Amino acid sequence: MITLHHAPRSRSSRIIWLLEELGAPYQLRLTNIPRMDGSGASDADNPHPDKKVPALVHDGVLITESAAIILYLTDLFPDAGLGPKQGDRLRGPYLTWLAYYAGVIEPTITAEFAGLGANPALQRTFTTRAAVDKRILGALQAGPYVLGEKFSGADILIASMGQWSRNMLPADAIVDEYLARCNARPALARAMGKDAG
Repeated sequence: MITLHHAPRSRSSRIIWLLEELGAPYQLRLTNIPRMDGSGASDADNPHPDKKVPALVHDGVLITESAAIILYLTDLFPDAGLGPKQGDRLRGPYLTWLAYYAGVIEPTITAEFAGLGANPALQRTFTTRAAVDKRILGALQAGPYVLGEKFSGADILIASMGQWSRNMLPADAIVDEYLARCNARPALARAMGKDAG
């Protein structure tokens, strides 16, 4: 059994979308988390070591962090075609996008939103917002998805940023078209219907 510990309108919302895309059997367990506006609180029943979401439990095994969960689930349900399999020429680019999202995109965007985007140490450690935007635009210009012709788990990470706040992604018509394609997916509509629990 797959259990997703989920807080509505949070990073775990994208994992509901993924589970719906995969057609995977799962259950939601609502959890409370501290919110940026000061509401919410840590939930003692949340298995995430930092009491955050997403936290996925599969047959007693805990998996946390969006990129890790996406890789885990797309490998667990390979027939859904949302993650290139071992030996596929797109496997390397797929792993790269998952790691780039977690290790570069999210920290860079977070630093910018915190007013620290021009910090030289952060720019050297991660990169600049302009470099992130250029890389995303380059992928979508070759697109229509980040891996080319095929929608993947990497798109769930990238598109979910624009769904949360449009200005997290480059201001460009090609991104608007990309988000419209992703937002039109039936699995996303199902996920949004389940997001509040």
